[in-house]
Amino acid sequence: MSPLINRPLVVFGPSGVGKGTLLKRLFAEFPDSFGFSVSHTTRAPRPGEADGREYHFVTPEKFKSLLSDDAFIEHAQFSGNFYGTSIQAVRAVRSTGRRCILDIDAQGVRQIKKTDLDPIYLFISPPNMTTLRSRLRGRGTDTEEAIQKRLSIALSELQYAQEPGTYHYVVVNEDLEKAYTLFKKIALGETVEGDVLPQLDD
Repeated sequence: MSPLINRPLVVFGPSGVGKGTLLKRLFAEFPDSFGFSVSHTTRAPRPGEADGREYHFVTPEKFKSLLSDDAFIEHAQFSGNFYGTSIQAVRAVRSTGRRCILDIDAQGVRQIKKTDLDPIYLFISPPNMTTLRSRLRGRGTDTEEAIQKRLSIALSELQYAQEPGTYHYVVVNEDLEKAYTLFKKIALGETVEGDVLPQLDD
């Protein structure tokens, strides 16, 4: 087994890029190999979401209490809601013998880089901004104002990914099957060459 699989895998990328789709397929195919680090959030559950599965849904007061107790290895505020990955969530996955996977944003990546977690960083990129824009609108879950905010944040995340040393691998999610094949190999600790970040001028 590759020693890489013993290190947590941090998956990050813009909202709407398809991280959730890739992760769901991975967990469905390898239910005993990976464990998802369940984050805390103060946002309300979406239809079909369950407490403790997609997120630990907590009140702002509870979140701030955990924050003051240094319970999080990373945390962020997005669209008026707080999100955070707790130390306990990562330990809980590791205790099962599974590889811990964290799905976070660029702000969280910056914070984790200051800790001793020592994960593998995997950036999921859209083929271009036009595709990302259409995917966000196609979800039908956000207002136009919220979509514009997500696109603005997406652009900053893509700019961050251009900085040297930000990630170990990048997967460009243009063709889902090709993206998943590469994503799966990286998650399993295989030595592969990731994609190259596309030009995002449009």
